[in-house]
Amino acid sequence: MKEFLRLSNRTFHRTKVTLLLGLIMLAFCVLGIRLGYLMLARSEHYSELATELHERERSIKASRGKILDRNGVVLADNQAVCTISVIHSQITDPEQVIAKLSQLLEMEEEKVRKKVEKKSAREKVADNVPKELGDRIRLLYLDGVKVDEDYKRFYPYDDIGSKVLGFTGSDNQGIIGLEVKYDDYLQGEPGTILTLTDAKGVELMDRPEDRVEPVSGNNLVTSLDWNIQTYANQLAKQVCETKEADSVSILVMNPQNGEIMAMVNVPEFHLNQPYLLPEGIDYSEDALNRMWRNGCINDTYEPGSTFKIITASAGLECGAVHTDDTFFCNGFIMVGDRRIRCHKTTGHGSQDFVHATMNSCNPSFVSVGLRIGGEAYYDYFRQFGLLDKTGVDLPGEAGTIMHRKEDIGEVELATISFGQSFQITPIRLATTVSALINGGYMVTPHIGVQVENKEGEIIKDFSYPRTANIVSGDTSATMRYILEQVVENGTGKNGYVEGFRVGGKTATSQTLPRGSGKYIASFLGFAPADNPRVLALAIINNPKGTYYGGQIAAPVVRTLFENILPYLEQIDYNE
Repeated sequence: MKEFLRLSNRTFHRTKVTLLLGLIMLAFCVLGIRLGYLMLARSEHYSELATELHERERSIKASRGKILDRNGVVLADNQAVCTISVIHSQITDPEQVIAKLSQLLEMEEEKVRKKVEKKSAREKVADNVPKELGDRIRLLYLDGVKVDEDYKRFYPYDDIGSKVLGFTGSDNQGIIGLEVKYDDYLQGEPGTILTLTDAKGVELMDRPEDRVEPVSGNNLVTSLDWNIQTYANQLAKQVCETKEADSVSILVMNPQNGEIMAMVNVPEFHLNQPYLLPEGIDYSEDALNRMWRNGCINDTYEPGSTFKIITASAGLECGAVHTDDTFFCNGFIMVGDRRIRCHKTTGHGSQDFVHATMNSCNPSFVSVGLRIGGEAYYDYFRQFGLLDKTGVDLPGEAGTIMHRKEDIGEVELATISFGQSFQITPIRLATTVSALINGGYMVTPHIGVQVENKEGEIIKDFSYPRTANIVSGDTSATMRYILEQVVENGTGKNGYVEGFRVGGKTATSQTLPRGSGKYIASFLGFAPADNPRVLALAIINNPKGTYYGGQIAAPVVRTLFENILPYLEQIDYNE
């Protein structure tokens, strides 16, 4: 029995050993097969992974596309610059590097020292370094110092059109204006520089760099006209200084198709130094945002008597008033228990509707508004697009601030009829008036016309909505006639331009709160009066001294038209 147990035990152990050896051999076979698969079938994949572990990647900015005016004048361009950086592990003479870089870059030595002594794969010392200076540093052949070529945005005319063009950030992306609106077309695709490193992350000096070249952005062609923009900018600056106004805005557009030729908001800011605030203003985000605001689209205001164009158009369209209707003005009108005064306190006496418009008579327009009625007037407000944004291709367009339909009583209707108790943007007013004088077509105001590649080939043509029948052709023709009379012999006579037929309307409105002593003077003019091809709106905020629109804003548009109408006759602006 004992011998049997001993033999059984031995047999069991042998079987166990045999099984274990079999399992080990099987494991080696599986590992061998797996290793063979990885070495033969997957060798290329793992070779790439190993290479990636020893690669360092640096980005190369793409050259941003240019922004051009309608005649090809470059409004936004690029300048070649350099980025200077250091690689700690490759620096052989740190004191020399510190001394040279601090001297040439005009940086504090201690600041450069912190960069040089920092143990990082790559440390940026300075960017946007002029290319000439970058080339000088490169030719010093300082161990561990890298000079990479880069681009920064450059604006040849600095503050002209600043709030329209906008600017870019350090990442070369648009911040405001056209730069951000058309960023996808302008920015291009960045490239890369690939360098090999050892296990410690030190770049291998004897291995060449691999480059993936950047793809330049496309150019944006705009409707802006540098000549008109520049002249309007000069006019706005002049009136802002002489009248000590808070700001002056001038908008010039084609009322037939909505193309914006100029958009000025003085004071403008320096595009090449967009974070530089005016002297005496402390730095803050709020101060920067105020400086960058485009008053033509971002801000609303009470339009005052220029809005009588809307009341007149609605009245004529619905038959509430005709050109030969007679009104009597004794200097005021009572609406409920409220006395609403005319700017001529002694009154205009008896006058037909054409002369009531020429005289900008508040009581007469209150009467027209009351004839239309609150509900119908609100419907025309909507029909004329005044409750909607224009869709202009600039960011941050503000909407109209208006009473609710059910809240418009007699007093509210009376004040709305001559442009008070609500607020709109200048671009909204100009766009609606364009529809009322161009035959009844609501256009979309815009600046972007097309996108071109570097070779000048058109990549994209932009199209914009155009809505018909805002008013009838007869109403539009009547409004053109009436507004030409306003300039010929009415309150807008200071907008008259010899040799040209000009229509327009003046306005003088008081800012809120009432009684503040602050006013807004404005004038909206267009030419030729019988077939409008250019419309201009000038707004002067809080002028000192004389503040009537007919006396200080109408001459601005007159001077503008005197200079640009002959110019526009020579170019094709009638499309």
